[in-house]
Amino acid sequence: MFVMNIFLRILFMAIIGGLIGYITNVVAIKMLFKPYEPIKIPLTNIEIMGLIPKRRAEIAKNVAETVKRELLSEEDIFNGIIKDEDKAEIAGYINSKVSNIIAEKAIFLPSSLVNKINGYISDIVDKEVGNAIDDLGSNFIEKAKDRVDIEKIIEDRINEFDIEYLEEVTVRIAKKELKHIEVLGLLLGFLIGIIQGLISLVI
Repeated sequence: MFVMNIFLRILFMAIIGGLIGYITNVVAIKMLFKPYEPIKIPLTNIEIMGLIPKRRAEIAKNVAETVKRELLSEEDIFNGIIKDEDKAEIAGYINSKVSNIIAEKAIFLPSSLVNKINGYISDIVDKEVGNAIDDLGSNFIEKAKDRVDIEKIIEDRINEFDIEYLEEVTVRIAKKELKHIEVLGLLLGFLIGIIQGLISLVI
């Protein structure tokens, strides 16, 4: 009977510890987002607010800085806008237009001469269009980089997110990890309860 009482006592403390650990972690996870707005505790100057809503501006700024520095800068975006295939396509379009204009305006010229003119102009276009596009592209990119602030765009977008939607997305993405944290709280609390029960026997 004595041994059974000891066992039940330790088991009871382990269960209580497990419940406390589990509930503590569940509440801690909830308090990452809730309450969405600050709640003032009566008769005190203490305000309670979810960690992420409270520090959203700081989080948004840090995320934006990291994305720009490590993942995506203005240079990364604009430097890949015009590819060699695009230059060839533009040159082909110009050649086609020029050829049509010559055919319409130079109907009095022999076809052999028209073909030579077309070939000559086509060679010039093929050689110069790429350089012209590079020059224009460089100017455009420099102006665009001055006007477009990727960091601010990302920061503003995060700050514009509805906090409830942000919570929903976060929970959906990290559902398994959050559940592991809750279970870990249960296991640690259970283990601590057993240890406390054993300690209580020798005190």
